[in-house]
Amino acid sequence: MNSKSSNILVALAAVVLGGCASMSADECLTVDWTSIGYEDGSRGYTADRLGAHRKACAKHGVTPDFAAYQRGHAQGVEAFCQPGRAFSFGENGGRYNGICPADMEPEFLEAYNAGHKLYSLRSSLSAANSMIYSKEQEMEYAQKRIVEAEVALISDEATAEERILLLNELKDLAERMGELEAEIEQLIADRARIEQELQYYESTITAYRY
Repeated sequence: MNSKSSNILVALAAVVLGGCASMSADECLTVDWTSIGYEDGSRGYTADRLGAHRKACAKHGVTPDFAAYQRGHAQGVEAFCQPGRAFSFGENGGRYNGICPADMEPEFLEAYNAGHKLYSLRSSLSAANSMIYSKEQEMEYAQKRIVEAEVALISDEATAEERILLLNELKDLAERMGELEAEIEQLIADRARIEQELQYYESTITAYRY
């Protein structure tokens, strides 16, 4: 590999990892702006991203090659707007910035929306599981606190005022336990519904799995 190729690879890595912020003067001078444009386009970024590259390289008195960047970006956009890429982009929660050409966008959006619905269902299922876990943890803590309060209540060392406070706490804990049981029951029902919907949806989208 020659030194110029090495410089290009280093610059590309800097762009991918740091948004071009860490590019040196040498990297700004030697980078292949067509490749940078392609990288941005193929990841779904608009051509406005060139502004960030321009700002980073301006510190070194270097102006990006706009025409080369645009050529690469157009090629990257064409690769990005393929239906197979659209589905996986949506499935991974990617945000579409409206960069696809008019003749490619309808098919792209159909696949993207199908993938994004899958992402949304999986996210909803994950959120339901997290909520159930959180409520169960709260219930476990409440149960533990009830035991502690009951022990303290019958302690010979407890004063009358402390017993009143403990009784009030036990009342509040009992009410909260009832609320938690109802909330967990509802969340479990919601989770079952989401699981069923997800299972059905996964069986209907085989056409989008390119």
